[in-house]
Amino acid sequence: MKKIQSLSLYLFICVSISSYSQNEKSKDFKVDFEKFTLKNGLQVILHVDRSDPVVAVALTSHVGSAREKVGRTGFAHLFEHLLFLESENLGKGGLDKMSARIGGEGANGSTSRDRTNYFQTVPKDALEKMIWAEADKLGYFINTVTEPVLAKEKQVVKNEKRQSYDNRPYGHTNSVISKNLYPETHPYNWEVIGSLEDLQNATLEDVKNFYNRWYVPNNVTLTIAGDFDVIQTKSWVEKYFGEIKRGQDIPKMEKQAVSLTTTKKLYYEDNFARLPQLTLTWPSVYEYHPDSYALEVLASYLSKGKKAPLYKTLVEDKKLTDAVDIYQYNSEIAGQYMLSVTAFEKTNLNAVMNGINEAFKDFESKGISQQDLDRIKAGQETAFYTSLSSVLGKGFQLAQYEIFAGNPNYITQDVKNILAVTTEDVMRVYQKYIKGKNFIATSFVPKGESNLVLSESKLATVVEEKIIEGKEDSFDASIVATYDKTPSSFDRSAEPAYGESPDVKLPKVWKSKLSSGLNLIGIENYEVPLVQFQLQIKGGMLLEKSTQIGVSNMLADLLTKGTKNKTPEQLENAIESLGATIKAYSSDEGIFISGSSLAKNYKATAALVQEIILQPRWDTKEFDLIKQSTLSQVQQQKADPNSIARNEFKKLVYGNESILSHNRIGTEKSVESISMDDLKSYYLLNGSPSVSNFQIVGAVSENEVIKSVSSLNKEWKSKEVLFPKMPAANVVTASKIYFYDVPGAKQSVIRIGYPALAATDTDFYPATILNYRLGGGGFASQLTQQLREGKGYTYGIGSSFSGSNNKGPFSISSGVRSNITFEAVSLIKEILNNYGKNFNENDLDVTKGYLIKSNAREFETLSSKLDMLYNISNYGYTDAYAKEQEDVVKNISLANVKVLSDKYLNADKMIYLIIGDAETQLGKLEQIGFGKPILLNESATK
Repeated sequence: MKKIQSLSLYLFICVSISSYSQNEKSKDFKVDFEKFTLKNGLQVILHVDRSDPVVAVALTSHVGSAREKVGRTGFAHLFEHLLFLESENLGKGGLDKMSARIGGEGANGSTSRDRTNYFQTVPKDALEKMIWAEADKLGYFINTVTEPVLAKEKQVVKNEKRQSYDNRPYGHTNSVISKNLYPETHPYNWEVIGSLEDLQNATLEDVKNFYNRWYVPNNVTLTIAGDFDVIQTKSWVEKYFGEIKRGQDIPKMEKQAVSLTTTKKLYYEDNFARLPQLTLTWPSVYEYHPDSYALEVLASYLSKGKKAPLYKTLVEDKKLTDAVDIYQYNSEIAGQYMLSVTAFEKTNLNAVMNGINEAFKDFESKGISQQDLDRIKAGQETAFYTSLSSVLGKGFQLAQYEIFAGNPNYITQDVKNILAVTTEDVMRVYQKYIKGKNFIATSFVPKGESNLVLSESKLATVVEEKIIEGKEDSFDASIVATYDKTPSSFDRSAEPAYGESPDVKLPKVWKSKLSSGLNLIGIENYEVPLVQFQLQIKGGMLLEKSTQIGVSNMLADLLTKGTKNKTPEQLENAIESLGATIKAYSSDEGIFISGSSLAKNYKATAALVQEIILQPRWDTKEFDLIKQSTLSQVQQQKADPNSIARNEFKKLVYGNESILSHNRIGTEKSVESISMDDLKSYYLLNGSPSVSNFQIVGAVSENEVIKSVSSLNKEWKSKEVLFPKMPAANVVTASKIYFYDVPGAKQSVIRIGYPALAATDTDFYPATILNYRLGGGGFASQLTQQLREGKGYTYGIGSSFSGSNNKGPFSISSGVRSNITFEAVSLIKEILNNYGKNFNENDLDVTKGYLIKSNAREFETLSSKLDMLYNISNYGYTDAYAKEQEDVVKNISLANVKVLSDKYLNADKMIYLIIGDAETQLGKLEQIGFGKPILLNESATK
């Protein structure tokens, strides 16, 4: 897929040191880097950015699923998992365990068709530790992979496949497309995650051969970006990576474009779908192909916004869907161009196809105007800067160019290619790749609704996993690997010391309360020429009638659909021509109008926000579209196990008397009952500056912000808004198990918790400290270590305390393979029961180390600074609350934690909710000891 972050719209971007500042005459934004190559072939890219005391380290191996063999698919992705587990000198737990100690954001990785990367942002004093650790993973890892390690990680990957593909609507669409677009001999014929059969058949020898072939220095790029000393860093890179042996020469991946001799139409009845979905896929071009730039513009113009031909035809005129998506999936050696439409309930996909053809004909006759081309480019410019607002984003950008374009300096050519796109180019690529060309069409429809599929479609081949009780492989994760260490010229077992502790400076906050009652709060930041903001109007669902849930959600959607003097299309064009974004959304407790813009366009963007607030359009056509779209969302949620879990858990936590128990988008009944007058009434009663906060971060001064909202301050009339008193939260006196039946579910989705604390409660932050080692610390948490690493039950599990000015829940969330539901719930219960008793000084030290050191990267990005302002605005936190919380961490004792655990983590006073297959899983759960499980949807069972 063509990545927006690979685009820049400045002609004069050079590879030289520069940073945006308020006083610079030039507004050019430049990404500085230095590149060098070790003797063993390791490519190293360094980028210095001293705006925050952090460093991002990314290790990218030029191997993805395309390097795999038929019958041994999924290996690249499997290695993404394995490399986090252990290496010879990091020891068991590997980088994940070290990350917790050094205050890293959490080691992470991703795999694509063409590369696998491993990345993390850490405080700058931990840079040598990170270089040591990444070198250990690359050169001193494979001996630690044993049969038990491989067996366990196979289960984790299987769980990821169930969660991401098998247990969700339309999860098999891409697999069907790949199998039919690419020949069996093409390396893009299979999905990145591979097949479960291949994964199961993988031997230890297969794994080691794959590692030795592809995980070698001459196939790897190391990127380091942030606040560091270049000379010292070079020395460390040479020390830790230099003696790792070079591998065999890596063959270049030759381009392998594909073509279709005929159009293929396929369909599948999806167990989790509630709406029909049509996806069209054309063979396209590889990453950075000269035509990819015009194709990117074509995708945006055809599908995005009110002027888009596909939107006008399918959404506005025919009312078959609420959205159309076109995007490029461009990879190293080939690409595909994809159009996807999820239609409304019972819509025949032949009608959708007819609408697509009508829209194409409209485009063929009119083309794209220069004005629209410029509008699309302006949005790409803003998106480019946003992608570079973190040191990790800059590092990713440089590595992307190095691996797939051959040089980090390709940014200059990339810019030229984007700027060179003409209106004629856009029409040319449409005619070359889309018009009259063969394609793959997939119709995914609900069970029993094959009458909706595209005419002449054939049943697609989809491999459905059969989960059988007691048939998963067993393994003992406690077995310690024994091996001879790989020789080294120095003692690698000694972890490097910390560097100089970073001087963490909190962003300076300014505040101003205007005469209307509107609260302004901001942070000036000139690292990039961007501004991000949000206007928060308190209320949201809290101010709705229980019979009309969904009013504030629909109101938020409608606010940006035109103004009194601008049609929806005119408003959209005004926003996009500035390269800005303005979006509105609702939450349980507020309506938000958020946006971003280039600093030079902030004033004009703010004027549009003011117009939206003061002069709503109340467009009836848009209202009807929003209502239909919301009903479609409600229907889709009914099919998604995770959405079901979220909505049912809210009901159980808050109880029928609380407005917070509802799904804020509403039900079919409540949405059907909502009229335009209901939205107007809600806005008239509750839209007031007296209950609003304007939070803003970026390259704009306090005075400029105050001036930008002066008219809003004068014209937005203040009124008293009455907030209802919230009923007391449910008190769970004894645990009960609730079960929601999803027949045939491959996974069971688990939610465990109870109503706990508000963000304003004294114990709220101490409770988050308590939770770090339970489930808030990722791989440092007991839940992850025992359910994922120890048992292979799940792909992911976590726990949290979430609250606002109202009490929120403590919750544990996970998806586990269906046939160990009972075992997983039992283990979670056991962990909860023993957590406080077994919490020791080491747990406390790890918790303190992470929470204190992670402050160095707490406010690196504009969005994180915006979150800080939100907390200060809403919860009465001081400007220095991060430092105050650090003091709480430093002073908390082991005894304090045990008291908190006794108070807030009682396994016998929680709600246990399971979404899964009742036929196979319901009966055993009574053995947990909380009585007979309560079935929430009797009608679903046989």
